[in-house]
Amino acid sequence: MSAPPTPRQPAQPLGPEGLVACPVCDALHAEVAVPSGARARCHRCGTVLLAPREGALTQIVMLAATALILMVAAVFFPFLELSAGGMVQRSSLLDAVMAFSTGMLLPLTFAVAALIIVLPLLRFGTLLYALGPMAFGRRPARHAARAFRIAESTRPWAMAEIFIVGVAVALVKVAGLAKLSLGPAFWAFVALVLVTVLKDNFMCRLTVWKTLEERRKS
Repeated sequence: MSAPPTPRQPAQPLGPEGLVACPVCDALHAEVAVPSGARARCHRCGTVLLAPREGALTQIVMLAATALILMVAAVFFPFLELSAGGMVQRSSLLDAVMAFSTGMLLPLTFAVAALIIVLPLLRFGTLLYALGPMAFGRRPARHAARAFRIAESTRPWAMAEIFIVGVAVALVKVAGLAKLSLGPAFWAFVALVLVTVLKDNFMCRLTVWKTLEERRKS
């Protein structure tokens, strides 16, 4: 005689601890330890979820500090010089921002200043505040998670690279009408874009969040 069937136990709800959601397709994955230099990808869409690197935190902080210095140089140094018909005109990044400061175009001045100066400076500054102490082996600064969240939320709106592409297109059109001389701020801005791209490639955001959580509890 067979034993009576045991009642089926209800499935236990799976909590969010130990799960990683893909930022692209929202597929859930069980969190596993990923060795340094390896990559964990989403099983559905192939998006890189975890890519820890040895010493990446220090490299990110150094690159963010370099980008901050380059941004200050790009703002205050001469950007380019135009000469035509015996007349010479020098301009800086601030001159480009203030070019729309009169009349109905005044709101455009605030938009340009925010997108190419204020938001990049805010992003680099908050990154240094959030990750700087941890790069030197210390506990995260107060409100470090909020600062990193601000840095991430401003990333799509910090359009320094879009600005330099637009300048390059404009210079191609103006080159036939006047003699152009590129100032140190132009090359500082180009270096800023390259450093920003390199910094974003070094950063694994999920690893940063995990490090913030672990250092805050220690």
